[in-house]
Amino acid sequence: MGPLVVYEVITENTNLLLAFFIGIGFGFVLEQAGFSSSRKLAGMFYGYDTVVLKVFFTGAITAMLGLLFFSLFGWVDLSLVYVNETFMHSAILGGVVMGAGFIMGGFCPGTSFCGAAIGKIDAWVFIIGLFIGVFIFGEGYSLWEDVYKAGFLGSPKISEYFGISEGLTVLLVIIAAVFMFWGGEWAEKKFPREEY
Repeated sequence: MGPLVVYEVITENTNLLLAFFIGIGFGFVLEQAGFSSSRKLAGMFYGYDTVVLKVFFTGAITAMLGLLFFSLFGWVDLSLVYVNETFMHSAILGGVVMGAGFIMGGFCPGTSFCGAAIGKIDAWVFIIGLFIGVFIFGEGYSLWEDVYKAGFLGSPKISEYFGISEGLTVLLVIIAAVFMFWGGEWAEKKFPREEY
């Protein structure tokens, strides 16, 4: 939850308590948006329901704009924001594996727990599969460590990678989102599904 513990604004226990309540709130919002239904995520891949794309793209844009304005106001130093290391080959491979899992199971890790919380059996099966996958990955890590670490790019930000400002990056992502939203609306009209 940000550097609040590091700067001793709150204690570690308070941080965990806040994370617990934020997690409950996030799950509640997912459930209210209908994301506990496996048909909602599957609808994204089949084109008849693009709410998932719209909700998560809106969240990403909101976070980007918030960080940008906080930076401009001097409230956040963007150079201190942690960026995960990028391993291109494993990112692509992982994206393919996760995408296939989303299509087959109809859940992502977050929505599966949301579905399980309201008693959906398919969500419980997905979670069991998730933990089996994590176990296999962890126990067999030495077998695919080279693939996992291939294509190391460091911790690049999109703006640094393309040599443009943060503001222009945010603008370009917003423009991309507008086109994605338009594409989502087009797909929903092209591939309608009456009831699900």
